Amino acid sequence: EAGLEETGAVNAVTGMILDYRAFDTLGESHVLFIATCCVLLMLRVDKKGMNSPSLSLVDDEEYEAKSDVILRFAAKILCPAIFIFGLYIILCGHLGPGGGFSGGAIIGAGLILYLSAFGFRATERFFNRKTYMILSFSALATYSLSKLYSFYCGANHLETGIPLGTPGAILSSGLIFVLNICVGIVVACTMFTFYVMFRKGDF
Repeated sequence: EAGLEETGAVNAVTGMILDYRAFDTLGESHVLFIATCCVLLMLRVDKKGMNSPSLSLVDDEEYEAKSDVILRFAAKILCPAIFIFGLYIILCGHLGPGGGFSGGAIIGAGLILYLSAFGFRATERFFNRKTYMILSFSALATYSLSKLYSFYCGANHLETGIPLGTPGAILSSGLIFVLNICVGIVVACTMFTFYVMFRKGDF
């Protein structure tokens, strides 16, 4: 009943999962990160130790996208729209339906479409394993540090001095706006990394 007043989020669901239950949501984000690390450990192909002829298919050429004119044309049109829509869902998650989880899934789907159309070489120019590690660690660290006070206070909204802004404005709801971005980054990176590892066995 006091959600809008206490969190500043018009979307009551977002106010719940990123404020009252922020610690639980942080755990869910870490589960995604740990799951990705496990997949990296289990599916990664060690190219240095390959002596068997049966492993020769690991050559990157085998996994590159074929020259599909229709797919590439569609991806050129759809990928920018998908990325912009995903960002919109993340940034406006405190105002209406959406948020970090759903927006991150949309951006992850856009990355997968781009990879399927243009191949690993084109995609790794802006997203590789190092990029994944930096983005995921930064997002989780920012989330943890942002909500550190509530993890230890354990009370219902002790005053933090962080302004909630005007409900309904894009820059409102205090830290929820930032936390939505962090969750979106983790979800998008996890989806894309899973796809890369199951398809290629390397990243």
